[in-house]
Amino acid sequence: MAGGRSAGLLSSTFSTLVSQLAAAQLGRDAAVDWITVAAIPGRDAMLSASPSVHAVALGIAFHQWADFSWALVFFGLFGRWTSRLAPGTLFWLAIPWAVFTSATEWFGLVPLFPFFQPIFALQQPYWIGFLVHLSSALIYPLFAWLRWPLGRAPTIPAVRFAKRWAAGALLVLATFGLVSVIDGLGWPLPILSRDVAGDQRYIRHMVTHHEQGIELAKLGQQRAQDPHLRALAALMVASQQGENRIFDRWWRGWFSEPMALCSSEERAAMPGYLTSAQMADARNAVDGEFDAVVIRLMSLHHAGAVQMADNQWHSSGDPRLRLMAHAIRHEQQGEIALMNHVTGIEAVRQATRNMLANNL
Repeated sequence: MAGGRSAGLLSSTFSTLVSQLAAAQLGRDAAVDWITVAAIPGRDAMLSASPSVHAVALGIAFHQWADFSWALVFFGLFGRWTSRLAPGTLFWLAIPWAVFTSATEWFGLVPLFPFFQPIFALQQPYWIGFLVHLSSALIYPLFAWLRWPLGRAPTIPAVRFAKRWAAGALLVLATFGLVSVIDGLGWPLPILSRDVAGDQRYIRHMVTHHEQGIELAKLGQQRAQDPHLRALAALMVASQQGENRIFDRWWRGWFSEPMALCSSEERAAMPGYLTSAQMADARNAVDGEFDAVVIRLMSLHHAGAVQMADNQWHSSGDPRLRLMAHAIRHEQQGEIALMNHVTGIEAVRQATRNMLANNL
């Protein structure tokens, strides 16, 4: 069991580091993802427009605990069978185990029982959780080495394999770290697109669309009577600001010309882009009507972003932009459900549908 605990600690730490370092390459703001995870045990109190250190720390700690627990299940509860497996076999089991564990959390443990927290499934598409769990399970081959007391592992093929696997894992972390540093300095990996003009148009339009969404969400954060709506509005501000930072960094790294502002004609043609009169309705709504007004307008605005993201997902643009678009399509449909207090089985049903298509 000591080897299982060591494997759990290393696998959870590895997946945490990979999640942090690789997030931006998938169009994810890692801090926003961590506060979403923190909201599982900490509820709406963890959500803020500027992710707090304690919320991020709780998200990381909760993720570490969950991954550690799955390793204990694998090498403890199922240890009668798994402890005898060769490292190569553990590698081949990584994918089905990641499918099982991430699906168990995404479809059941978090939204239904015991946490009853729909935000996880409605905010993040399933594939994000799967990739995180896969990075954790890929460390399990080290068990053949970790099961022995420190410095007392015999020189057998399984241990040699595990040591080489550990070296490979360190190389992966170093590579992700280097790419992350280079990306943070404004030199992202080159664009890989068969429709560069379409990618430029999508970035410009989504940045502009997000800017209006942030303005509306800030109103909701300040004035909403429902505390759940205030928390969701803060999350919208954080997520859309984070996505705009990624868009801006990619634009500056991929293209030589500065990002041009969208014209009034472009704004008017954007799906879901609110008119000046509609924004005035939100600003001028009396307190007793404000929540209903902001939910109606934010739902319209989100529906437009979902349509734009859906078009990009089905385009021939850069794969990172397309993956990011898929996540935006999912999260904004999910936020409409969350604004309307969707929970339980219905939250799982809607999250599943949102992952597969534009349902608005």
